[in-house]
Amino acid sequence: MKIYTKESLIAELQKIREKGWILSRRHGNDGAVGNTLEALLGIEENNLPIPNAAEWELKAQRKNTNSLTTLFHMEPSPRALKFIPAILLPIYGWQHTQANKKYPDTEMSFRQTLHATGASDRGFSVKVDRIERKICVAFNQEQVSDHHAIWLKTVLAKGGGQFEHNPYWGFDDLFHKAGTKLHNCFFVRAQSRIENGKEYFLFDDILMLKAFSLENLIHAIELGDVYIDFDARTGHNYGTKFRIRDKKIPELYGESVSI
Repeated sequence: MKIYTKESLIAELQKIREKGWILSRRHGNDGAVGNTLEALLGIEENNLPIPNAAEWELKAQRKNTNSLTTLFHMEPSPRALKFIPAILLPIYGWQHTQANKKYPDTEMSFRQTLHATGASDRGFSVKVDRIERKICVAFNQEQVSDHHAIWLKTVLAKGGGQFEHNPYWGFDDLFHKAGTKLHNCFFVRAQSRIENGKEYFLFDDILMLKAFSLENLIHAIELGDVYIDFDARTGHNYGTKFRIRDKKIPELYGESVSI
């Protein structure tokens, strides 16, 4: 494996840009952009070999995409309530589509992608409380769509409704979590095109992102650019994810330098 300094990595990325269109190493794969760039650099997946600079990462994406990138996983507080298995699934969940097939007939599901600029069709939303310095999940039965009326009746029959204790993430906890995941990074965006059934990339946009900002993260949540994704069923919680549109990633950092 090649070993890079920050300066030599920049030089190598510039050489890759000058090569023009490059055949994808994994056509049809969502991670093909990153896989191709890593192969060109001669590095292992998600392992950027810059000695004494472990805080740097390499991210790559197609341009003009609306895909979501997972920033980190983090379960809501208060942790002692075990909110997802103890409250969301049994009270606010609904029967899993594979119940009585792949799973037992009692299998419940709770899958929601939430943001701060509106409620989901089941009445869930994200609220930013700058005074208490926390991000909360709220439920409003008045915002439940009519086609979920039967589900709402079951929620209310189980004692659900407005949360007695809103699940939340404290600002400081978010910053600590994000700080261990969102390192400074080289962020490379590529144009893509298909020729004769094969995909090619042009790695023409190179950014150096530094100084992850908690304020920028909170602001992105307020704007609805960051999504909170619940994905749980009775038998397994796949984790609560904070996700963002790829093109918005640079806005999370205090410094963005075009190479």
